[in-house]
Amino acid sequence: MIERTRYLADLRRAMKRSVVTALVGPRQCGKTTLAREILPAASPSYFDLEDPRSLTRLEQPMTALAGLKGAVVIDEFQRRPDLFPVLRVLADRRPAPCRFLILGSATPDLLRQSSETLAGRVEILTLGGFSLEELGPEALPKHWRRGGFPRAFLGRSEEDSRSWRRQFIQALLERDLPQLGIGIPAQALLRFWTMLAHYHGGIWNSAEPARSLGVAEPTVRRYLDLLTGLFMVRQLQPWHENLKKRQVKAPKVYIRDSGLLHELLGIRNEKDLFSHPKCGASWEGYALEQVLHAVEPDQVFFWATHQGAELDLLLFKEGKRFGVEVKRQDAPGITASMRIALQDLQLDHLAVLYPGDQTYDLAERITALPLSIVATQPSAILGRRRRIARR
Repeated sequence: MIERTRYLADLRRAMKRSVVTALVGPRQCGKTTLAREILPAASPSYFDLEDPRSLTRLEQPMTALAGLKGAVVIDEFQRRPDLFPVLRVLADRRPAPCRFLILGSATPDLLRQSSETLAGRVEILTLGGFSLEELGPEALPKHWRRGGFPRAFLGRSEEDSRSWRRQFIQALLERDLPQLGIGIPAQALLRFWTMLAHYHGGIWNSAEPARSLGVAEPTVRRYLDLLTGLFMVRQLQPWHENLKKRQVKAPKVYIRDSGLLHELLGIRNEKDLFSHPKCGASWEGYALEQVLHAVEPDQVFFWATHQGAELDLLLFKEGKRFGVEVKRQDAPGITASMRIALQDLQLDHLAVLYPGDQTYDLAERITALPLSIVATQPSAILGRRRRIARR
């Protein structure tokens, strides 16, 4: 079993601060397993809304919940959005006799309803799949190839992992979305999702996929926002400021889990991955997700100009600016684009992440770092290193 110590500590702290804590994330990412570290499933205060017995107990929700004390867990909360007003009333009791932990696969509507109904009463935490920080640097090749969903990563073979990912995609489109009240045909969304995999790491332009799918651009944008709300896609927003350069103002799109990306692209094994034209983009997206998990920036963007300068990640943390460039090269060197980004964006430090195992300085405030360092010393990305091995 992979210990998720950091998430568990964050969850315990949130439940001490807030009467209602919402743990959201994609289905099958480990939310239930983590919640059972807080409260065993056999407890009378644990409600699983996929279990008919729990649904029966909650036919009169105020009666069922009002007398409980301590931790109360409600799993698959998105199935009963009518419980939000009940929680609001119970959360306003003083002193509060219990703390509610609600688990769900978020959608934009669910998050909006929770923030409106439980404003000032709920703290929202997001759980993802396994990170490299949790697995250790030796797991990097397998983690990149299979992705972070627990059953995909822990599959006994590559075929077992691929089979689980195929079933996950099918179940999400054919079962979960209709249960959430989303009426988009599964085949249409699968075609869009597959098309999106080929745009992975690119600047988003809704016109081309709209033409390919034979739908209007607003429809394509709705599909994109839906997959973003389900934690399947990341829309990385551009940074632009008052520079004497024309800057890109459209987002980049990424499939958040590298294993699902590879399944959508038909990549079966390591040989397929290394020979695929999207190998570099896959590496970039994988690195991006690991950095964001490890560093936890206050804000994140990418930056690009129409003259060709670009920066994969612009991180704002503790009032400072940090840049990250991702290179799938044995020994990356400094580029003109890096120098421009360092100067124009006034970066405090620029990290260049690559697949090697050596750390070395490229220039003042520019350092080449192995991507595996996010598992052991993520602060190095911010220029805080214990030791530098110069090339």
